[in-house]
Amino acid sequence: MGEKIIQLKGITKQFPGVLANDNIDLDIESGEIHAIIGENGAGKSTLMKILYGLNEPTSGEILFKGKPVKISNPTKAIELGIGMVHQHFMLVPSFTVAENIVLGTEPKKNKVFMDFKKAVDITEELSETYGLKVDPHLKVESVSVGIQQRIEILKVLYKGADILILDEPTAVLTPQETEELFKVIRRLVEELGKTVIIITHKLQEVLSLSDRVSVMRQGKMIGTIDTKDANEQMLAEMMVGKEVLFDELDKKPVSNKEILRVKNIKARDNRGLPALKGMDFNIKAGEVLGVAGVEGNGQSELVEVLTGLREMEGGSLYINGEKVEPKNPKHMRDLGIAHVPEDRLSTGLSAEATITENMMMGLQYNEEYAKKKIHIDKEKIRNRTKKLIEDFDVRTPSQDVHLGNLSGGNMQKVVIAREFAFNTPILIISQPTRGVDIGAIEFIHSQIIEKRNEGCAILLVSAELDEIFRLSDRIITVYEGEITGEFKNGEITKSEIGLYMTGKHKSNVGRGV
Repeated sequence: MGEKIIQLKGITKQFPGVLANDNIDLDIESGEIHAIIGENGAGKSTLMKILYGLNEPTSGEILFKGKPVKISNPTKAIELGIGMVHQHFMLVPSFTVAENIVLGTEPKKNKVFMDFKKAVDITEELSETYGLKVDPHLKVESVSVGIQQRIEILKVLYKGADILILDEPTAVLTPQETEELFKVIRRLVEELGKTVIIITHKLQEVLSLSDRVSVMRQGKMIGTIDTKDANEQMLAEMMVGKEVLFDELDKKPVSNKEILRVKNIKARDNRGLPALKGMDFNIKAGEVLGVAGVEGNGQSELVEVLTGLREMEGGSLYINGEKVEPKNPKHMRDLGIAHVPEDRLSTGLSAEATITENMMMGLQYNEEYAKKKIHIDKEKIRNRTKKLIEDFDVRTPSQDVHLGNLSGGNMQKVVIAREFAFNTPILIISQPTRGVDIGAIEFIHSQIIEKRNEGCAILLVSAELDEIFRLSDRIITVYEGEITGEFKNGEITKSEIGLYMTGKHKSNVGRGV
């Protein structure tokens, strides 16, 4: 670590009805990994968007290498060597990996056309230099969320960033991918002299990676400490302003009644390649079946088949003993399946719509909320939304706020509140606490177990092994579209399960016959 490369002095940002940043002071030193932590809505992302030129401060100043600067837009930030990788990626799905990386500064052929071969060469060189492996020829729409994040980081590095701001960088990564990313970050800092700022809520990662950590709460800077002097309990209490304890979850015995049965299910991915190669499992009433696997091994396609978002090529699906043919999401909801998707913005919510409008999705055909199936009963919808905002602690000044103005964690609470409120006998949940702060994780976990105890059959897909082990009654491991193992919770350790997740161990379960 070296000089103070960035100094934020008295930064205040006032939005209509919300004081996002309240007189913030923050120093970033050259060559450090600096973590910024806090609950959803604490103002972390807003502060970094100011540093990157996406938001202008209401008051305060920024010093870069000791001199005042005005960062009025991202172009100015990039000129100073500041790059940002956002929590919600900004990629063009129909473009290739290489095209996305060079977008805006494309190499030209004959000074007119983009030189695709040169773009591929640039991508391969960047990939090799920074240890972020990607295939430059693949279209972004066909790659996993983890690969998309690598692309975003390579984009920033291609533009010459010396200071990288990473907003919730591990929210979309598996434990294995997270460790790979940390190796890259350490190499960027220790060998290549970069400075990294990480916005996160994962305290274990903060303690294992960062040099210093700054804690924010309700728009204020609570303090900055050397990571070596911190521990998880201390940071959690600074974040939420009170003692944080993860209580034991009270689980009722699992019923013997089978609710969902999947037999020899098969499907293809977006590239037309086999994604599910004959999966076979069941879920009983009052049971959580956890799915553990490295991202991109068929979990997403499985969820999409079960929720009517992807065509099932083979196999059978039974609900309460009756065979069903998935047609579309509405059909599956009518059959009793609610769905919390892994990517809340592309599948679960509309950023342009209000919280009330998002809470209404799926109710437009419900006789209780649709008058004569023609007009929406707005008063009933508003009352329902008000109650769900209160019950699920969605932090917003109003239910009429556009969803895109909420933090990522509060967006997650909206989709969970809506789907849980349908009271369906089956819940398909993907990444329930992705981008959610420590104060809300306990609440969401308790809600999932409450649903379980009410008799709901729950399929839980999560990249967080701690979450899988905490919530599941049984766990299946998946690798390359097949189930490689099935275990009752307590029968296997986290280190052992990794061998099944990577295909190195395999048992004779989960194959359709």
